Amino acid sequence: MARTKEFDPDAALQSALELFWRRGYEATSMADLVEHLGIGRASLYATFGNKHDLYLKALDRYGEKHQPLLLDELSQPGPALPAVRAVVRRFAAEATDEASRAYGCLVTNTAAELAPHDTAAARRVERSWEHLETLLESALVRARAQGELPAGRDPRGLARMLLVLLQGLRVVGKASPDPARVRDAAEQALTLLD
Repeated sequence: MARTKEFDPDAALQSALELFWRRGYEATSMADLVEHLGIGRASLYATFGNKHDLYLKALDRYGEKHQPLLLDELSQPGPALPAVRAVVRRFAAEATDEASRAYGCLVTNTAAELAPHDTAAARRVERSWEHLETLLESALVRARAQGELPAGRDPRGLARMLLVLLQGLRVVGKASPDPARVRDAAEQALTLLD
């Protein structure tokens, strides 16, 4: 007879995500995960694989929870530029919010910590960035078609600039004690949409 799981794998994955997000991949040991999740090492391995496998599953979960929010924000009917501006300002606010600063963004953290030497992590980071860039570009194409953005503007180039800006806001916001640095950069970038 197969033994039933004595824990909720979904709740355990969420708990692992939070620990990785707070501490980073390298600073989180399997012993930390066992203690934090309250799951035996053997059960942890049997359910999620090794630490790297668990991290990738947690990163996937993070994307599943955050990407629909961006899709919703950037695909509302009506004027598109206010939505783009709101996303940029939200990223800036989150990057400077005391509660959010300590964690940063798990995708951005992964880009800095793992992507240079971990192809599986790098693929997930790239997929997340491509998704964000596509959403931004689609909103900017709509804005140009609706006359909100001058006809000569390049939605793809602007979307790429905004992607880089948003990731930079997250990095600088996490490391800098001066929130004005992030807010000023975001507002200056938004003038490029005028």
